[in-house]
Amino acid sequence: MKKIQMVDLKGQYDEIKDLVNTSILEVLETTAYINGPKVHQFQKNLEQYLDVKHVIPCANGTDALQIAMMGLGLKPGDEVITADFTFAATVEVIALLQLTPVLVDVNPDDFNINIEAIKKAITPKTKAIVPVHLFGQCANMEAIMEIAKAHNLFVIEDNAQAIGATYTFKNGTKAQAGTMGHVASTSFFPSKNLGCYGDGGAIFTNDDDLAHTIRGIVNHGMYERYHHDVVGVNSRLDSVQAAVLDIKLKNLDTYNRKRIKAANAYDAAFKNIKEIMIPYRNDDGDSHVFHQYTLQVKDVDRDALVKHLNEKGIPCGVYYPIPLHKQKAYEDSRYNEGDFPVTNQLVKNVISLPMHTELDDEQIEFITSTIINFING
Repeated sequence: MKKIQMVDLKGQYDEIKDLVNTSILEVLETTAYINGPKVHQFQKNLEQYLDVKHVIPCANGTDALQIAMMGLGLKPGDEVITADFTFAATVEVIALLQLTPVLVDVNPDDFNINIEAIKKAITPKTKAIVPVHLFGQCANMEAIMEIAKAHNLFVIEDNAQAIGATYTFKNGTKAQAGTMGHVASTSFFPSKNLGCYGDGGAIFTNDDDLAHTIRGIVNHGMYERYHHDVVGVNSRLDSVQAAVLDIKLKNLDTYNRKRIKAANAYDAAFKNIKEIMIPYRNDDGDSHVFHQYTLQVKDVDRDALVKHLNEKGIPCGVYYPIPLHKQKAYEDSRYNEGDFPVTNQLVKNVISLPMHTELDDEQIEFITSTIINFING
């Protein structure tokens, strides 16, 4: 059995090596490193894939979130509601812009932001909601957009973990993750479902005016060289990363199907283990693209299980061990522990298993049997 990786980037690269190397060499030969043809080509192909009017590439996913908020014209003191159970980047940019982060609890099954918690958190200062499509599955966007419309709020989708996932509305229509809110951000960090070989990100929107504003912001506020019309930043996707991403975009659906296949195998192995709660899925299709395969364990020493897996050569992760409302940087006297029962429990019992496109049956059997044997003692 080959060595088990949490994310096997080398194995994935080997499958597309010749195409990637050729495309990168084309960038080197043309020396069009910034905003070159490869960037524009990838942008157009991603717009077509997502069926969204505007993709604005940028330097990374955190920048994408910040730029989206800047583009919406949010002002210091405006309140932005988001999930407590997620990576810090989501709340980090809210604080950096001197907006007021308002953290709320998540659902116990899909780990996404809780709709009733959003409703309770809305005040006259609330200006936006940031649903995070955590671990590869969309938040309840239909309900979120209804709330946003009723209260005149912006919705900024944090789609760093769910590119390629779909969301099904009550009437049966479907939409791609990242195309339902007023604006969305994504990350192309190497371990993402669509990852580059460095840093990269993008903003999506169907709003022409907002797209125009954002295109200026990512480039020092310029629409014409040396004419700075808005306050901007320097955040651009370089051509080498775009060259890699454009090749991998053509394989994204295949990559996601491989992840779903691996998740199905995990599910089958664990389905009768009462101590394990397998990941919830909104339907049997492509709603969950498994950026992470995250279990909940009960009546099991999670940290001892992590140690045992590591000793057996099985990498695993705990995403996330500390709620954002307990992080030193984001502590706030407004928060009541009673408002976060789900998050406070999840941080104690979640564990993420290896999940990537190169997982094989032998590896999955070894991982699952090791976990089941540990539970059975």
